[in-house]
Amino acid sequence: MAFSTHPALPALLPQTEQLWSLLAARRNTSLRRLLAPGPDEASLQRICEAAGHAPDHAKQRSWRLVLIPAHKRHALGDAFVDALVQREPAADEAARKAAHAKAFHAPCLLVAVLRGDPAPAEVPVAERLVALGCAVQNMLTAAQALGIASGLASGAALAAPGMRRLLGLEEGEQAVCFVGFGSAERVKEERPRPQPAHYLTVL
Repeated sequence: MAFSTHPALPALLPQTEQLWSLLAARRNTSLRRLLAPGPDEASLQRICEAAGHAPDHAKQRSWRLVLIPAHKRHALGDAFVDALVQREPAADEAARKAAHAKAFHAPCLLVAVLRGDPAPAEVPVAERLVALGCAVQNMLTAAQALGIASGLASGAALAAPGMRRLLGLEEGEQAVCFVGFGSAERVKEERPRPQPAHYLTVL
């Protein structure tokens, strides 16, 4: 199947090629492999501003971000340990230390939260989750444009009571994933990406 070229495309080629390069160069870096330095205050502000340009049906802003500063990392580590013990009461000291160490991965760490505020009936939860995903993708692309590596992480600990208390989540809110920024320990090799023929069908 061939796609027609938009008439305005030639005038946008420099910007288009830049965007294509950014998308192709982005790699997910494990949070434990994100090293200092992380983004400075101005860069982090730009990254978070990019999130605000995501699609937002009914202007609900059905998500928010929580930044975990350096002085809260020990508390985050305790929340990881509490979550581990809740799942595995017999976890040994080595497992608990490993859980606590997760809190110190990535020099800049945020949590993406799906908000549970009352929303119009025409904006279902699935659509609000898509909006959050778009916001996160905008952040990852903005970070790439600034030369900053990024990565996502999730896990059962995000739903643990202690983690919810630490993040200040309200009833109905859900912590979806950690979003980390920093400098990549190493740049991953490019992996094969699916082409449209593998995921695009025509009615």
